[in-house]
Amino acid sequence: MPTNAIALTRLLLTERPSLLRLAQRIVGLPAAEDVTQSLWLRVQRVEDDPPILNKRAYLYRLAGNLATDYARGTRRHDQLFEAADPPTDAPSNEPSAESRVIDRERLARLEAVLEELPLRCRQVFVLRRIDGLPAHEVAARLGITVNAVAKHVRIAVRHCHARMTDEPDA
Repeated sequence: MPTNAIALTRLLLTERPSLLRLAQRIVGLPAAEDVTQSLWLRVQRVEDDPPILNKRAYLYRLAGNLATDYARGTRRHDQLFEAADPPTDAPSNEPSAESRVIDRERLARLEAVLEELPLRCRQVFVLRRIDGLPAHEVAARLGITVNAVAKHVRIAVRHCHARMTDEPDA
């Protein structure tokens, strides 16, 4: 490793807090760490020719330049991607009309299947799986045990699975 790089690395380690504050004034806190890391990488590539007479000034100038370049790059990136109109041919996150119709039909079928369950079993299933209540709360609300809640949910899930995998009514 060249002697300039060794001396600058040692200086960087002692001056790191001050260099970090310098970068932070230019680019902000999160990016200042990135700039300081880039500074370390840049210092490792410094050659001995020409010799650097004032290593501290060189290091601070390099840190300021890297921070300024980083800020310019960030602004340029933001301008490029903010100004662009969203592509018109980009796929939508919305489900297709066909998917919505199929989902509505499946939901209606599930509601019909749930109506086939005994009242208590249906109540437990809805409270536990649809409303998302904890088992102990369902048990307290309906005056049954936690084991009974688990049993009703198991029965409801098996019933729904069996009926939903059958051929739909024609």
